[in-house]
Order: sequence, then C-alpha cells, then structure tokens
Amino acid sequence: MTQILTSVFVGIFIGVGIYTFHYAEGLSYVSTEPQVCANCHIMRPQLDSWQKSSHHKAALCVDCHLPHDFIGKYIAKADNGRRHSTGFTFQNFHEPITITEKDSRILQKNCLRCHEPMVQDLVMIGQTDSNTTYCVRCHEGVGHGERVGLGRMDKNDK
Repeated sequence: MTQILTSVFVGIFIGVGIYTFHYAEGLSYVSTEPQVCANCHIMRPQLDSWQKSSHHKAALCVDCHLPHDFIGKYIAKADNGRRHSTGFTFQNFHEPITITEKDSRILQKNCLRCHEPMVQDLVMIGQTDSNTTYCVRCHEGVGHGERVGLGRMDKNDK
C-alpha cells in the first residue's frame, strides 16, 4: 500500500511539473529571442522599450543581461528563471521590476566587453574599484530607450 501511495504522489508531482513547464513555455527560455523575456507580462515594458532603443539592432537581451561563457550563461538563466517564476507564482516581485546587484555586475561587464575600445582609458582600469560608477548610471536609456516607469537598480542608488 505504501508503494502505491508513493507512486501516486510521485506521479502527481511529475505530472504537475510537466504541466507547469508546458504552461510556462519552459523550452522557450533556452532561446535567445527577446520575445521570450515578455512571456511574463511584467517584462512587456522592458521588451517594448528595448525595441525603441539605440541598441535594438546591435544587441539582444541575452547579449547584455547574461554572461557570455557557456556555463555562466546557463547558471544565470537558471537563477533568473527560478527567481522570476517564484516571484510570479507567489506575486511577491517588485513593480516596476528592478535589476539585482548581481545582474547589474553582469550588465556592466557586458557594456565594457562590447565598448572596451571606446572606454579603455576611461573605465577599464577602475572596474574593480567599489566606487566605480556603472555605465547605465549615465547611459540608462541605451538598452531600453527613454525611461518611462522602468525600474532598475544602480549600486549608487541604494
């Protein structure tokens, strides 16, 4: 009898997991398509503003918001997915959505990676200094166009 109950509970758990993964379009998150970011309604303003930004033709969401090494990229995707799905499920996310300190550091590294030739003498030597200002401090509209109700966190805004 215990084996039957255990099997039933395991089956229910697996079934609910598969249904949730399907309902949440789980496989789409392996993609690099920007529209995937708006699967969750709270991200629609970020997608819409990115489409109007100066980086629209130069960078996708993953180019700025994820590490570029294979392992780091999928660790960050998994961490963001866990955090976003938990926030959405329990409705305990900040609105407007804001970037975390960890994700701000990833964003900063990607800004510097792409723009290194331009900013080499200006900021590259100070990127480990705790007082260094993040690029988005002055260039906040680059990735998401004009800031209209969009949240973000800069380490200097704490």
